[in-house]
Amino acid sequence: MLIKLVPSANAPLDLLLEADPSADNIRRYLENSSCYVATIGNETVGAYAIQSMGGGVHELMNIAVAPAHQGKGIGAKLLEHAVNSTRERGARRLELGTGTFGYQLTFYQRAGFRVIAVERDYFLTHYDEPIYENGIQHKDQLRLAINFDRALY
Repeated sequence: MLIKLVPSANAPLDLLLEADPSADNIRRYLENSSCYVATIGNETVGAYAIQSMGGGVHELMNIAVAPAHQGKGIGAKLLEHAVNSTRERGARRLELGTGTFGYQLTFYQRAGFRVIAVERDYFLTHYDEPIYENGIQHKDQLRLAINFDRALY
């Protein structure tokens, strides 16, 4: 698998929609993000977008794996690439936002991310349509981070 930086204009929107159901939100944050795409042969199998927030803090805006390739470790390799490349650029912390339940939370915690805040009603105020997972509506967002210069707590 090859992971490479691509111009944000070439980001695979259909794939990024797997992780964020709002094309408008994706287009907005892609304007100021670096986008990396994972390919196997000529097939795009995953992607992530990351953005500098200033002060040595970066945010993982989106990470997605094509449905046919999920469960094969591609997401873990993408996340490892995001963490390592952010650290190598001299960042002090990588943050992200995710739902308060579901496999994504476990995925990030396994990689060393820790909860730093809760944004109440985030999914209710930032999305036009409700977002459900396993029959439960996402309402609040957890902010998670991994620090490179010191322990979180």
